[in-house]
Amino acid sequence: MLGDKGTAEDAARLRSELGFDEPLYIQYFKFLTNLVQGDLGRSIRNRNPVINEIKAAFPATIELTVLSMVFASIIGIAAGIVSAIKQYSIVDNLTMVGALLGISMPVFWVGMMLMLIFGARLGWLPISGRISRVTNLEVITNFYLLDSILTQNWAALRSTFSHLILPAITLATIPVAMIARMSRSTTLEVLNQDYIRTARAKGLPEKVVILKHVLKNSLIPVVTIIGLQFGSFLGGAVLTETVFARAGVGRLLINGILGRDFPVIQGAVIFIASFFIFINLVVDILYSYLDPRIHYS
Repeated sequence: MLGDKGTAEDAARLRSELGFDEPLYIQYFKFLTNLVQGDLGRSIRNRNPVINEIKAAFPATIELTVLSMVFASIIGIAAGIVSAIKQYSIVDNLTMVGALLGISMPVFWVGMMLMLIFGARLGWLPISGRISRVTNLEVITNFYLLDSILTQNWAALRSTFSHLILPAITLATIPVAMIARMSRSTTLEVLNQDYIRTARAKGLPEKVVILKHVLKNSLIPVVTIIGLQFGSFLGGAVLTETVFARAGVGRLLINGILGRDFPVIQGAVIFIASFFIFINLVVDILYSYLDPRIHYS
């Protein structure tokens, strides 16, 4: 923090200012007190409050994770259900092979391949940043998609969305595979239940049986996977945001590690862990809506 020209006296003064000259338990107690008040300390590099750094980076990460989760959920659930309905068919085999490949491929490799093919070779999509540099956008909430809609700036909306496509697909690769495998497994289990045979015996159309009876009853394990994956997206965003040079919480954490900015690292990790816990709480609450037999007193 002092640089190469810092003296021993400067170091002693800085340790005193930071409270490092106090016993460890006193430092920890002060840290917990500040944490309860939402104070995560100040960045070593720019002396800005860490909470402000996270607030500035969080919208970019949320845009990426929400779009990735929507993509992963729609594709994964649809692939899993179709695979279960057509069990042992070529569709089923191709889906499971695709799921195996999706789980096996590293996120950073997928990102670089997408950049190479769709960005560098074909030139269809941008490969870095959140919005084109030549596009002007009035920032209100720092959620670029929302700000584009609020200001009716459709050029900015197109640019922001196009910058999200490749990183969203990259981040969704592993969750798509996991959701597809879980959807297939739970759908096969539900298809063998007596009430499904009864619904078919009554002459209900197959579409009604699948959408009304099979889908809803197979969703609880799938929602669990979706919730866990959504919470872990912040961790996966570290690699994705670094590869695509997106200014989110993941990239903030990487920059903190590279710059030995310990308050930023600590604050980002606490934030990611808290977000993960919050998402799991939301998933637990959703159970009662998906299955009326589950209720909380």
